[in-house]
Amino acid sequence: MNIKAAKASDRTGGADLHDRRAAEMRRRGACPTLAAPMPTGDGLLVRLRPTGGALTLSQFASLARSAAAHGNGILEITARGNLQIRGLRAETVGQLAADIDAAGIIIPDGPAIETSPLHGIEPEEISDAAVMEMALRSTLHDLLASPRLAPKLSLVVDGGGSFGLSAVSADIRVAAQSHTDWLVAINGDGETAMPVAIGPAETAISAVGEILSLLATLGQGRRTRDIDPALLRARFPAMEGIPFNPPRAAGIPLAGTHRLEDGKIILGVRPEFGQMRASDLIALLDLAKALGVTAIRLAPGRGFFLIGLPADTVPAMQIAAAGHGFSTEPGENTEHIAACAGAGACGSAFYETRTLARRIIAAAPALFDGSLTLHLSGCAKGCAHARPALTLTGSAEGYGLILNGLAADQPDERIAGGRIDFAIERLARSIEDNKDAGESTAACLTRLGATGVSKALRQE
Repeated sequence: MNIKAAKASDRTGGADLHDRRAAEMRRRGACPTLAAPMPTGDGLLVRLRPTGGALTLSQFASLARSAAAHGNGILEITARGNLQIRGLRAETVGQLAADIDAAGIIIPDGPAIETSPLHGIEPEEISDAAVMEMALRSTLHDLLASPRLAPKLSLVVDGGGSFGLSAVSADIRVAAQSHTDWLVAINGDGETAMPVAIGPAETAISAVGEILSLLATLGQGRRTRDIDPALLRARFPAMEGIPFNPPRAAGIPLAGTHRLEDGKIILGVRPEFGQMRASDLIALLDLAKALGVTAIRLAPGRGFFLIGLPADTVPAMQIAAAGHGFSTEPGENTEHIAACAGAGACGSAFYETRTLARRIIAAAPALFDGSLTLHLSGCAKGCAHARPALTLTGSAEGYGLILNGLAADQPDERIAGGRIDFAIERLARSIEDNKDAGESTAACLTRLGATGVSKALRQE
């Protein structure tokens, strides 16, 4: 979708204030960790990234039981495949940490390093991302632990394959090019990041160390986008000559079945909008263990993989998963919605995002042809989705509709709280009435533009 609504050149003082607040939102602080949980509307929130995004069934179940005992029993998986536990209190965070330690779950210090979810087992993988993660942490331990690095610094190790991370943006990305060579690039995803070095593992690790050292020298809070290009070229004089062939995005849905070389099945599971109750997760994991599942892998796209199901047990697993609120089939409309925790779970949110999501799915099926993402953000922080999307941002006055942008952007249309259902109905009808044969919803909205959509929403 590529809508660029025209903005008035003579912005008001209110618009200027909005822009300043938007910039502040984009510079929000560190991610919530065990050492620094984040206050939300339902207590404290922590985000966990186990080494390699891998857990045993017993470890995942232990986390669920701990979430029920020390939080409010709600767990979430983020768009980047990290695990969140909600509803903690200051006095229970330490108890959660003790449970994590007792379960043998390793949460590395320093920035999270996100790895391809099926590392080491995917038949089409180019090279094992988990091995590279371990090498980076071992060799660059002191640099990764530097307090001068930005709290939200992101690193990705992409081993390639059907479930590679080409769509995931990062400050530093290390992507397998062959069984021996790795590409190091900065500030972007698999298509947009700038290559700086290529070579065997030792070369890649050295390049990552150079970038981390440069960021630490520049000062706390700096990201790779802040590095002066001339300074970068001085550190990496060979970067201009690096051949760069962007990977082809696989586009395979997380939910569904995928076969391993030994004939066993991987089952992709998605909690509704990435959120699940501990009791439902425990019941699912108990059955998974009984049916022969051997491991869990957290995955981008707000879900996880059950590894090693015998093929004849898959139907029973899928039925049970659906009964506990999990999706195991691709193509569901919820795949195209990024919804934050919303009111009741976050003190910053102005509306219940998941409730509205279900109403939109029922009332506006035309939105869900797979051509766009609908971002439901309870406030202008936009925690659930960091890329431009068709966005509804909550505010004290109601909703801001942004046709193709971030939650903090200036709205293309403002909708009073009591008129949201009417606006959804009008938007869906406008798409149905105006979409040409073979045209996608995203393309239709691009053609209508802000003026056309605003006119449709204001019709009685």
